Amino acid sequence: MIWRIRSKTRSIITTMASLRPSSVKLSPFSAITNSFTGFHRNWLSLRAEKLGRVDNAWLRLSPSLKEKSVLRLDAWIISAGHAQELKSFKIQNMSISDGRVDFYDKMKQRFLSFKKHKYMGEVEHFKTLAEVQSPKFMVIACVDSRVCPSNILGFQPGEAFMVRNVANLVPPLENGPTETNAAVEFAVKTLQVQNIFVIGHSCCAGIQMLMTMQDDENPSLIEKWVGNAKVAKLRTKEDANHLSFDQQCKHCEKESINCSLLNLLTYPWIEERVRKGTLSLLGGYYDFLSCTFEIWTLDFKESNDVSHGSKLSVKDRVFWC
Repeated sequence: MIWRIRSKTRSIITTMASLRPSSVKLSPFSAITNSFTGFHRNWLSLRAEKLGRVDNAWLRLSPSLKEKSVLRLDAWIISAGHAQELKSFKIQNMSISDGRVDFYDKMKQRFLSFKKHKYMGEVEHFKTLAEVQSPKFMVIACVDSRVCPSNILGFQPGEAFMVRNVANLVPPLENGPTETNAAVEFAVKTLQVQNIFVIGHSCCAGIQMLMTMQDDENPSLIEKWVGNAKVAKLRTKEDANHLSFDQQCKHCEKESINCSLLNLLTYPWIEERVRKGTLSLLGGYYDFLSCTFEIWTLDFKESNDVSHGSKLSVKDRVFWC
C-alpha cells in the first residue's frame, strides 16, 4: 500500500514538472512551502527529471483534482521521508544568509573566552555581584553601535549602571515619565550612585535629525524624542550660526549634554544630593574620528538656575588624547 502511494506521488511530481508552465497552476500553499524551506524555484522540475516519464493518467484529471493533489504532495514532502532533505536546505540557507551563523559562532567563542579568562579568574567577585550591585557611576550614553562606554572607558561588571537612548538625552521632569528618568530614579534612590555621567559623541544621527527637522503636526517617535534637546538646538543656532552644518552639529552634540545635565537638576531628589555634595553630574564627549575624549563636571554653585535658557557652568574640564 505504501509502495503504491509513493509510486503515485512520483507520477504526480513528474507530471507537475512538465505541465506547470501551461496546464497546472500551483497552489499558493505549495509556493509558500517551497519558498520557506529553501527550495530552488525549479526544484520540482529538477526532481521530475530524476523520477521518470509523465504518467498519462494525470493528464485526464480535472484541474481541481490536480490542485488538491498538489496540496497532498506538499504535506507528503514535509512528512514522509524528506525531513532530512529539508533540514539540509535550511542549514545551507542559514550558512549563506548574511553571515549570521558565523557571527553566532563568534559570539559563542567570545562568551566562552570571557567565562574562561574573566569569570573563572574572578569567580568570587562575580558571585558577590550575583547577590548585590553597588555601582558608583550611572552612565547615560547613546545607542549608537560605535559608542560603547564599557569598551571606551573600560567599565567592568558592577562598576556602572547604564542606560542608553537616542542622542544620550535626559528629559526634564515636566515632560513626564520615560525609560531614562525611571532608570535615573532607580540609580539615585535605590543604588545610591555617586556620579551621573552623560556621554555624547561625534557624528550623532540623533543630533543631526534635531538640527534639520522642521515643526510637524505629526512628528515621528524619534523626532518627538530628540525634541527634548530643542534648547540645545536654539542655543547652537545663536552661538554657531556662522559655522558649517557639520560644525554646528558638533557644537549641538556638546550643548545637548549640558542641557541634559541641567535637566537632571529639575528632579528634586537629584538637586538635593548635588547641593549636599553627595552626587556629581558629569559630561563627556567621545570623538571617534580623532579618538579623543573630553570630560567636565557641572558647577552647581554657578548653575543652580535650571530655568529654560539658563546656561551651564562647568569645572574640572580635561581633554584626553
